[in-house]
Amino acid sequence: MASMFDEDHYLIPPLSSYAYTFPNPNYASDEGLLAYGGDLSVSRLLSAYKRGIFPWYNEDDPILWWSPNPRLLLYPDNFRVRKSFRRVLRSGKFTVTFDRAFSEVILHCATVPREGQHSSWIVPEMQEAYKALYEEGFGHSVEVYLEGKLVGGLYGLAMGKVFFGESMFSLVPDASKVAFKALSDVLGRRGYDFIDCQMKTDHMVSLGAEVVTRNRYLNELQEALEKPSDLGHWHDFAWEYEEPAIKKGKQDGK
Repeated sequence: MASMFDEDHYLIPPLSSYAYTFPNPNYASDEGLLAYGGDLSVSRLLSAYKRGIFPWYNEDDPILWWSPNPRLLLYPDNFRVRKSFRRVLRSGKFTVTFDRAFSEVILHCATVPREGQHSSWIVPEMQEAYKALYEEGFGHSVEVYLEGKLVGGLYGLAMGKVFFGESMFSLVPDASKVAFKALSDVLGRRGYDFIDCQMKTDHMVSLGAEVVTRNRYLNELQEALEKPSDLGHWHDFAWEYEEPAIKKGKQDGK
């Protein structure tokens, strides 16, 4: 994959090796590239996400830190279920677990072929960094099984009442959407403000994600981070599809 970084083109600062501070994301370009360098230690990653910043780079690049404008968020109540997907959910053929196979999920996310993509940004260094977040109770995964086989899932991290989504995969149709639906439902019940989907994709928008300005995102992020965290592994989280309640107007035939 071609480099994302041209040191002669971008006038951005290198990060200190001795401090976990970042430039103010409000001053980043809309593209979002804010800084480069540093490391992927747990402390630095948590410091970045608390400020609305995430790492994203290719194997031959330095570590690049981003905070794009606009941002893509999913508010759990806004998850959109189309008729065809509702039939999949009703079938009950998929089983969902949480935090049971984090390493397998991130490996699949890194290696499953994607249309138009020749290599993955989830390089080995990134995989190890997020595994460390998982071990510390910040990183989380959702696993989707079909007939006992792992066929889909996603991973990210959580602080306060926000989930920062990183990547997902499917080995069979709809498996990653089931993982995302399960995550949205469970987090909605637990009072989460939103899932940070980072950058706009048509797929996420079709599922109900909303484009917001970076300024709004950063303000909502700070509010969400003030709320209690679900620190630790989420092994006891459970999900099964439930039909939405019928609104009164529809019940009356209106």
